Amino acid sequence: METPGSQTSLHRANLERVVRAVRMAGSLTQAEIARATGLSAATVSNIVRELKETGTVEVTPTSAGGRRARSVSLSGDAGIVIGVDFGHTHLRVAVGNLAHQVLAEEAEPLDVDASAADGFDRAEQLVKRLIATTGIGQDKVVGVGLGVPGPIDVSSGTLGSTSILPGWSGINPGQELSARLGVPVYVDNDANLGALGELVWGGGRGVRDLAYIKVASGVGAGLVIDGQIYRGPGGTAGEIGHITLDESGPVCRCGNRGCLETFAAARYVLPLLQPSHGPDLTMERVVQLAREGDPGCRRVIADVGRHVGSGVANLCNLLNPSRVVLGGDLAEAGELVLAPIRESVSRYAIPSAARQLSVAPGALGGRAEVLGALALVLSEMGDSTLLDTSASAARRSGPRTTARAAAEATTGAFI
Repeated sequence: METPGSQTSLHRANLERVVRAVRMAGSLTQAEIARATGLSAATVSNIVRELKETGTVEVTPTSAGGRRARSVSLSGDAGIVIGVDFGHTHLRVAVGNLAHQVLAEEAEPLDVDASAADGFDRAEQLVKRLIATTGIGQDKVVGVGLGVPGPIDVSSGTLGSTSILPGWSGINPGQELSARLGVPVYVDNDANLGALGELVWGGGRGVRDLAYIKVASGVGAGLVIDGQIYRGPGGTAGEIGHITLDESGPVCRCGNRGCLETFAAARYVLPLLQPSHGPDLTMERVVQLAREGDPGCRRVIADVGRHVGSGVANLCNLLNPSRVVLGGDLAEAGELVLAPIRESVSRYAIPSAARQLSVAPGALGGRAEVLGALALVLSEMGDSTLLDTSASAARRSGPRTTARAAAEATTGAFI
């Protein structure tokens, strides 16, 4: 039994601190671990040696500041995590290991709004197929991160708005997928996961306060305050798409009139161009045509940018973020949409807040949400379980050096 405050419990706590730092960063040098944890260099060196012997971490030569160093990452075969991203029109799944490497990833079209049961059937099949391609047993799955295109009620775990996903009324997504896969499932809305993905690996690295704006079939925002995703007590923080721009405007799916979403989301914007560009027009195609110089598409994208900028200005006045990262198909338009956003921010935001804000496209593209789902598992999983599992394996097999076979089989890092 470990007595609180004893050397044994202190050592255990230090082990968990080191594992947590490496788990969140993907890989760190020993000097970086010392800075992140506040532990001495000698303590970190001893802990890394112990974790390497149990197979929890692997250590590889690297360089830092022109000097030789050792990079520490979680073992590639210590476990795998799954990311599942439900969009309104797609399903994307990724399998990653604890060393922050993607082992397999695939996306397919799916009408998520139509049927929750069909969506979960497809997700279960795709997850199992991708795990099989990695050659790693399903018993190695530590957890699943699940993103859905709507707010999650924190207390019940169900969708907070049945008008956004009517086919999911009364469904608890986490419980449903956990029952199918037999592992813990952590759920969040897609905008929050996009923010988490960009924060950890993309355009938000090194930023403590940012907003990730996703413009697709709907409009949502993931908010990061002091380095943490802010969800609000009911889980509905960031529903920027339902800021009212015009009380006499079009009726929104939420029941109100003139929401930002009715001026910016694909479902409302595409009909403006379909009479002249055909019924099969997609937002991806609109962006492509705009970049090629199509005047109608350029005008619509500029209008969308100005409307989104009005919503961003409200965020500036309320939360004063230092960066806004634009995601979704619209981000591919580059300055065609970013310049109008900045113009509206400059016009409507408090000048001091506007001056501190940078607006940039996301670095991860359509992968932001599924990578955010992987990051969600990595942030929520327990270090204690990982240490116990590795120690048990070490006792069964004796001291060993960590195999790199799983890492060598990867398709690439998360970015």
